[in-house]
Amino acid sequence: MRTGLKLLGCKSEDTAIIGDRMDTDIIAGIESEIDTILVLSGVSDIHTPSQFPYRPRYIMNNVGDIIAP
Repeated sequence: MRTGLKLLGCKSEDTAIIGDRMDTDIIAGIESEIDTILVLSGVSDIHTPSQFPYRPRYIMNNVGDIIAP
């Protein structure tokens, strides 16, 4: 993730990782100190985060619910 940020010229505080899996997408964001958005339109459902010791910063129904400023 950090290499990707460097290659793209992005800062972690201006970036978010969006994914539907707690054990890959969300943990990658947390470990890279990037905000995380769990979308419930794929593998995960509303109960999935309770099965893990960590949490995404945001939970959305789908990517269409994400609004950038």
